Amino acid sequence: MDIKGLDYNTQRSKLIMSEYGREIQRMVEYACELPTKEERLKCAKTIIRQMENKNPQLRDNADYEQTLWDHLYLMSHRELDIDWPFDVSEADKILSKPEPMKLPNGNIRLRHYGHLVEELFEQLKTMPEGEERDALVKKTANQMKRDLVTWGHGSADDERIASDLARYTDGKIQLDLNNFTFEKVSPTVSKSTGKKKK
Repeated sequence: MDIKGLDYNTQRSKLIMSEYGREIQRMVEYACELPTKEERLKCAKTIIRQMENKNPQLRDNADYEQTLWDHLYLMSHRELDIDWPFDVSEADKILSKPEPMKLPNGNIRLRHYGHLVEELFEQLKTMPEGEERDALVKKTANQMKRDLVTWGHGSADDERIASDLARYTDGKIQLDLNNFTFEKVSPTVSKSTGKKKK
């Protein structure tokens, strides 16, 4: 649908640093078109003050001024011709994305339990019966329950945990639910700041 007079963000050019908004981006584009270096630098300093107001949390960093000038350089598509008060040669690193992290040992079979619980399963397979193994079984079962509640991965009932514990330890650990008591686990609820509707 194309309604005359309406200007949608999806039809506009993409913002390089969206945290500053479209007005700052327009100011940067205007600064690039000014005729003299002195005018461009004066305009750039004004823009930096506006950027600082838009993004005040940057002031918490020791080198926040360097960061602001780097952002300005990137927002100008590297075309703003001024005598830069800071070295902006490293600015492109801001936009670079880090390499994806490799999963430990290549993959995690049980993402809802995680790598550490997998290691506990392997350890329980080889442990001899006794108090030490019983204590580790208790800690492992309670951690499994917390993980299931946290990630909302299906049912977090006791039978599921007993079944998973037996399956992933190749039947070595059989949890007797008649004699085993889980720690109380409450689901995490995000705090709402809004008022309740009446």
